[in-house]
Formats: sequence, C-alpha cells, structure tokens
Amino acid sequence: MATETDYDVIIAGGGMAGLITAASIGYNSKGNARVLVVDRNKETEPGRKTNNGWTCGDATSKRSLDYLADHIGIRYGSPELEHPVSGVYVFSPDRETKVLFEGEGYLLNRKLAPRRQVADAKKFGTEFMFGATAERLLSADNRITGITGRRSDGSTFSSTAKVVIDATGSSSTLRRFMPIPSMIEKEIDPDDVVGTGRYILDFEPAADQPAFFSPDYCIIHLDQFIAPAGYGWVFPKGKKKVNIGLGVSHSGLARRNRMFGLNDNLQSLIDKYLADNPVIKNYTQPSDDANSGNTKGNWQVPVRRHNDCMVANGFAVVGDSAWMPRPIDAGGISPSIYGGTILGKVVAGALEAGDTSEAELWSYNVEYMNTHGYPMASFEVLRRYLQTVTNEQINYGMKHFLSEEDVTSITERKHPEFNQARFMNPSMWFRILGQLSLARGLRYTVKKSATLVEINLSYPASPTGFVDWQKRLGKELAETVERFKPLDVAAA
Repeated sequence: MATETDYDVIIAGGGMAGLITAASIGYNSKGNARVLVVDRNKETEPGRKTNNGWTCGDATSKRSLDYLADHIGIRYGSPELEHPVSGVYVFSPDRETKVLFEGEGYLLNRKLAPRRQVADAKKFGTEFMFGATAERLLSADNRITGITGRRSDGSTFSSTAKVVIDATGSSSTLRRFMPIPSMIEKEIDPDDVVGTGRYILDFEPAADQPAFFSPDYCIIHLDQFIAPAGYGWVFPKGKKKVNIGLGVSHSGLARRNRMFGLNDNLQSLIDKYLADNPVIKNYTQPSDDANSGNTKGNWQVPVRRHNDCMVANGFAVVGDSAWMPRPIDAGGISPSIYGGTILGKVVAGALEAGDTSEAELWSYNVEYMNTHGYPMASFEVLRRYLQTVTNEQINYGMKHFLSEEDVTSITERKHPEFNQARFMNPSMWFRILGQLSLARGLRYTVKKSATLVEINLSYPASPTGFVDWQKRLGKELAETVERFKPLDVAAA
C-alpha cells in the first residue's frame, strides 16, 4: 500500500522553470495534484534570481511561447511581454558583416513575469512556501521522498512528496548531494559555465547606427577582445530602452588578460562595452516598480548540453538545474518553457499511474531530447570551436563561409552545414586557401555535429539502454574537447 505523503510534488525553486512546471502539472492533472513550490524569495519578489534582481538577457522566441500556449493553455501578454522583435542580427568583430536570423520573439519583463506565473500556478491549486530554501533531499528504499530546508527566520522544515523536482539553478546542492544512486550527472565542468552581466537602461539615442541599436531587432556582437569566448548583446525593450550586456568565458577572459597584459573583469568589460556604444547615451537606470532592483546584475549560466539523464526514482531536474540553456548563446528561457511543460505532463501521468519511478519518469528525457534537446551537443561542439578562433578568422568566416542555408539552419535550431567551406566547391577554393585551418575546423564541426544529432535522436526509450548510449556520446564529445584546445586571443 502506498505511503501517504505531505504533497504529490514538491518543486524546489520558484523561477521560470519551476513555475512553468507547476502550472503544467496542474493543467495536466486537472488541478488534482497536490503541488508545493518552495521559493527562497519573498512573496512580493517571486522568481528573483540573485541579490541583484531577476538578471537575464530577457529574450525568448515566439515559437517557445506558442508551444506553452498550445500545450498548457497559457498565453502571455502585457506587461510580462515587454517588447516584440522581428529577429536577431549577428555582427562580426569588425562590424562589416551582419547576418540576420529571422524569427519573431519577445523581450520579457523578468521581474513582472514571475508574478503572472505564480498566479497561473495558483489557479490549479499550487501551494507556495516563500522565504524558504530547500537544502537536502530525503530518501528511503532507493528513491527520493522529500526535502528538508530552512526558512528565512532560521527555523527548519521537512516535507515529503511522491516526486521532488529540482529547479534551484545550475549549482544546485540538491543535485550535487543526491542521497541515492542515479544516472544524473551531479557536477558541471567550470569551463562549461560562463559569467554574464547586463544593464537595463532608459536612454536618448545619440545616433542612428543599426549596428549598435535597433528597436526591432536583437543585436549580438562577436568579439574575442571585448567578450572573450562569448558575445555582447544589445536587446531592445522599447524605442529608448535596452538590455545591454556580455557573456564571457572565465578561462577565455583569463587568457585574454594574459595576452594583452590587462586586468579586466566581467563588470569592467560590460562598462567598456556600454561606453563604446555610440547610440546608447544619456542613460539612466529606470526606477519604476516594473524595473527597480533589476537594472544591473551579473549571474552564471551553464553552456553545455543538458544533463544526459534528468530523472531518478521520485526525482527530476529542470531548467538551469538540468543545464538546459543553449550552449551557443546561453539562452535559458525557451529551454525552461519546453522542459517545464514536458516535465509537468510526464509527472502528472506518473501520479495518475501511481508510479513515480525512474522508469516511469523516463519519457521526460526522451520527449525533451526529441523536441528541443537533440541539437544541443552539436552546439556545444560549435561553442568549443569558436573558442579557438581569432577575431580575424571570425570576420573572414562570416564574410565568406556563412550561407543563407546556414542561417536558416541555425534559426531552426539545426547545425549549419558550412557548405561554402567545402573543398568540393571550386568557386570557393581561393577563399578556402585564405583560411585553410578555419575551413577545416568548420567542416569538422559539421561532420561531428551530424553524428551527435544522430546519437541524440536515438536516445534510449528506457533506462536499460542509457549506459551504452552515454558511452557512445561521451566518446564523440571527448574527441572534440581534445581537438579544440582554446587559443590565446589574437589582437582585435
């Protein structure tokens, strides 16, 4: 006979992924599941990520928002959707080449969005424990059975559940100190984490230079000097409002500083990036309720493929806890939408079946991989490769090797083919010879990425095939790590 628990599901973490998962469980269980969300924040500040606020790039695709609406009936609007965009322009380091990745999207207001998400979850009966932190997992008979934690007043608590979902972030102590054997990876390589930071600013445009600000398009700047092994972004939140920031590899920044004899840190680079923007001048940090306490901040983002296994007996990880942000651009909102929506459906089904074992929860792994996760290992390889190239090579590659077909592939979350870098293309021979190592590197990533996508699309349907599958994936990835040793950054 099943043991009675305090809740059917406890979700540790009330950010984007945790709140969407709660709403999805409620929707798919028709409000019958007893769900508790434990959030360290005050009830008046749900979803706050760090002491600096709801720090994020704020951008997501219309495609992911449509997926949310189609699958659990939640359609966002104003004020949580702050500003629409028509696509993304990516600029080369010399700003002479730009590539348009078309596709509608939005800039969210990450301070206001969690308020809407809490309301959505409450409609299905979700309970909340604010001002509390989940510290450890409870276990019995080789399964997770609940959590222990501490409230903001110092008092402790303990609650049991049939399923515990970890949505506490990339450095989660719940995942790292799991008390039962599982196939979930517990630790992330420090080189697979980037430092990011941004400002949200109101400003008066000082020039009309679309390479530095557009009210209709997100802008990404590739530049190994200002954003080593990362990129800069200028995302419009209005005609005179912007989210501007950088994502930087810690090891890449250290190599760059050694190369040039500098001592920059992430914040000093962000400030230089802002100062060098000829459009964004006479700026102020907005202080209204929708923005106060959220205009400046730094945070850490995982940039590898998602965790190869995301479930155990009575347990699952989602969002940054599952390392879901896209490796190529650190975008975490869309993966959280897909992951939370799928996990909620799977958990609701497991509860109805009376079986919350690893095997019953396994379809979360499979459906997420097939829906959104399958290209992420290939993007991880592309990210590693880009850490080995100089600004000069990026300029050359974007000008000569990136085709419209490649752009379309990236827009559709596929790996580009870089056919213009093929030796069988006679019209490109002289350009290929001008950057032979670049062409070879691009072709290698294409071949390797095709292999990785094929492996991911053959993800095992049950836990019994996982070990062999992971060995095959790991062998391919280890080869790329050995091949793509990061280089010191060449002069900008």
